[in-house]
Amino acid sequence: MHLSPRIVLIFILLLPAFPSVVMAEETLTWQNCVKEAAKNHPDLISAEESVKQSEASKKITTSTLFPQINSNLDASTAKTSVTTSGTTTSKTSDTYTYGVNGTQLLFDGFKTRDNVKAASENIKAAQYNYRFTSSEVRLRLRTAFINLLKAQELLNITGEISKIRRSNLQLITLRYESGNEHKGAVLNAEANLAEAEFEITQARRALEVAQRQLLKEMGRTQFSPVRVEGVFAVNDMALEKPDFEVLAKNNPSIGKLAAQTNAASFGIKSAEANFLPQLSAQAGANRSSSQWPPQNDQWNTGLALTFPMFEGGLRLAEVAQAKALFNQAQANERSARDGVILTLEQTWVALQDAVDSVQVQKKFLIAAEERGKIAEAQYSLGLVQFDNWTIIEDDLVRAKKTFLDTQANALLAEASWIQAKGETLEYAN
Repeated sequence: MHLSPRIVLIFILLLPAFPSVVMAEETLTWQNCVKEAAKNHPDLISAEESVKQSEASKKITTSTLFPQINSNLDASTAKTSVTTSGTTTSKTSDTYTYGVNGTQLLFDGFKTRDNVKAASENIKAAQYNYRFTSSEVRLRLRTAFINLLKAQELLNITGEISKIRRSNLQLITLRYESGNEHKGAVLNAEANLAEAEFEITQARRALEVAQRQLLKEMGRTQFSPVRVEGVFAVNDMALEKPDFEVLAKNNPSIGKLAAQTNAASFGIKSAEANFLPQLSAQAGANRSSSQWPPQNDQWNTGLALTFPMFEGGLRLAEVAQAKALFNQAQANERSARDGVILTLEQTWVALQDAVDSVQVQKKFLIAAEERGKIAEAQYSLGLVQFDNWTIIEDDLVRAKKTFLDTQANALLAEASWIQAKGETLEYAN
């Protein structure tokens, strides 16, 4: 059965009238997303627990500098058998003891002191790691926010394009029925409208993916429809070229590696201290007897000195290992600093290019919109051929999409620049 172009046009125009199920959406600002991510993001929780572990490790190491006091309570029974002239006799004796004993480290070649300093540097490294994690989370969260903002706008643009294609189909159909246009133009207009409707469906699917991405970076475990409020405006443009080496010094990844290098240097001193004697003071007070409560007093006090003589090269190997770890940490720090400086310049250049590109594409969009208005008026009056008019209309559609992509790319470039500087989740822009 052949359907006339007018019937096809009426059917297509009525498609948007069918109702669709719309779920209520939660509206979020950038600050809403930041606040929730700071509280719930598992990567930040993990990094925070790492800091707590480092702090506890330092307390464990420091505890050896203080007196180590232990109390004891013992109760035992012993049975002794004696055989004399073929006769065996048994004797049972009870022993009860309680008391307090203590040890105080006096000197260990400053090994424990250096271990405590290394532990302090490890805390700094964990704190820098938390900042680095926060910076990474901010980049992913900002990217997800921008992607959802873009998806929302793309849905609007595809709706506008669909309206343009539908209006074009209506105009072409009327001209075809009046004998002023060929059937190929109608079929082309129908295909353009079908493509526009498909892109709306595609944009809706992409919107849901973007919503899920944002919820994941906020630390939520359940999906729910959300939308974001924001504008495609770059705030941190950094128009003047900064000193990248100065910026690199404040990057948390560099701070983390510097702290690890310092900790490794104290590790060398700690390993070298094993060659020195260790001196400790000891004291104790006890009571013991065969009856409870014990009646006999005992006490002791003294000094204990230990000095390593020979352990098969163990301590030499420990020093060599500590020096290798230090050299490795130094090399890692230098490599990371060079990489951060390069990344800073690359992201800064990308940001400047992206900002400039927005201005260029905006001009193209303005021009395409003006050409589209003129061409539509000319086509309706028969002053321009269909092939020329559809080229102009296609240019307008591409210009709208390209401008949106360029705006989103500028925001993504800004987010990468902020992350390269090492700014954390709470950064204002």
